[in-house]
Amino acid sequence: MKRLALITALAAFAATAQAAPETFVIDNSHTYPHFSYNHLGFSNQTHKFDKTSGKVVLDRAAKSGSVVVTIDATSVNTGYALFNEHLQAVDFFDTAKYPTITFKSDKMAFRGDQPVSLVGDLTIKGVTKQVTLDITHFKCQPHPMLKVEACGANATTQVKRSEFNMGKNVPFVSDEVTLTLAIEAVNKPVQ
Repeated sequence: MKRLALITALAAFAATAQAAPETFVIDNSHTYPHFSYNHLGFSNQTHKFDKTSGKVVLDRAAKSGSVVVTIDATSVNTGYALFNEHLQAVDFFDTAKYPTITFKSDKMAFRGDQPVSLVGDLTIKGVTKQVTLDITHFKCQPHPMLKVEACGANATTQVKRSEFNMGKNVPFVSDEVTLTLAIEAVNKPVQ
């Protein structure tokens, strides 16, 4: 009887441990935040940021989670050094005064077992606006090389850059900007 009680207690403990929230640390080398906009009606341009950090906390049993993403705005990469400097100037990201872009959310919505959206605060150039990121892809599985669980997601939203004090050249360069986060994160203790 004692053995059955011990097995039941261990099973309950294991179930509780599996149901606990898990923390996933963003892997900068496989994370690609980027933005696109229309340039003079000629083409849609896409640029990226090279440095991103943050974490995702996922509670699959409770179907909830939170996200904190910090993007180094000085790492903006257009593929052209002079244009990178232009975007870091006062009229746009003003990275001397506002070196980071942040997104913070504790409102993760699920459909079944899959997260489908995040509602949170996006801060660019010192201005914070609530936005909804639609999750267009999400997957967790054991990482074949790191031998830990990893998750990946693509999420997107659209904002008006003029609302973040970056409206120079509107309407010639579109006010509407599509922001996309393509992230990978690994399950490991945060230190």
